[in-house]
Parts: sequence; structure tokens; C-alpha cells
Amino acid sequence: MAGNLKKLAMCAVVAFGGVAMAQEDAAAPAHEPVKVPSADAVKTTWEYFYKGQGQGPVLVDAKLCTEVAKDGPNKFECTVEASPDGVKAGSNVMLWQSYLVPQGDSIEDIMVQVKQGNVVRETKDVKIKGEGWRSRQWTGVRLNKAGDWTVTIMRGDQELKSIKVKVL
Repeated sequence: MAGNLKKLAMCAVVAFGGVAMAQEDAAAPAHEPVKVPSADAVKTTWEYFYKGQGQGPVLVDAKLCTEVAKDGPNKFECTVEASPDGVKAGSNVMLWQSYLVPQGDSIEDIMVQVKQGNVVRETKDVKIKGEGWRSRQWTGVRLNKAGDWTVTIMRGDQELKSIKVKVL
């Protein structure tokens, strides 16, 4: 009989726990389904990470942000993206970058170039390492005058990505 009471108690915990979890889930924001990669895409990524040393980084994503999370579930993620339609002059803006770097590699030839119109206002070096699946980096940039600006990620003379932003 004691065994049956334990089982009944466990069922109650599971049942009521499920109700509590469902209520918490109802309050949590809905997440969009994530696309499942093909087996070939996963295999290619694994091979590159584990065997692609010396071939350089893959820039996965880059965006201008006004906030990057320092802790919590979104740690090191861009949590507030800067509007390309208008950033106030002198605002604190970061170029957030996410790379796939082969395991053990250190990349030291990436630059962030900031231009106002055609005039280069700033160039900063970026260093990343292949220590995990994602190497994230954010680089502070100065957009201190009104006008059309471009923030470009370069590796040597190769442009990896450019982001245009209007500064008000």
C-alpha cells in the first residue's frame, strides 16, 4: 500500500507540475519554429569546424546594435538592433558579429571600417578564436555626425558585409 501511495503522489506531482508548467508557458512569449537543417548541412558544418583549420572564418550574422546582453538566456546576443532609418548622432552603437571559426584557429586579419559618405572615419581590428560553435564579437563604432554612414566588415581587401545607417 505504501508503494501505491508513492506512485499516486508522483502522479499528482507530475500532473500538477504539468499544469503549473502549462500556465508558465502560456505567459511566456511564443517562439517561432526553427528550421531543421538537412543532415548534409549539419555534416558540412561539423567537418568545417573540426577540419577546416587555416581556411578562415564564416561570417554568419552581423548587425548594428544599441544593446548586447551581458547575462541571462540571451547572453552575448544583440538584444536591441539599431534602426537603419535613423540613429541619433553620438549614440552608443556596436557592430555585433557572429562567426563560425574552425576549432583552434585564431583569426587576426578582420577589420571594421566606418565611413561617413566616402570618408573613412575609423578602422578597428577584430580578433576571433575557434573555441566553440559560435564566436561572437561586438565592436563599438562612433557615428557622431549626421549623414549617411556605412559600417563594413573586411578581411584583408575582401568585404564580408556592409551595413548602411542614417545618422540624424
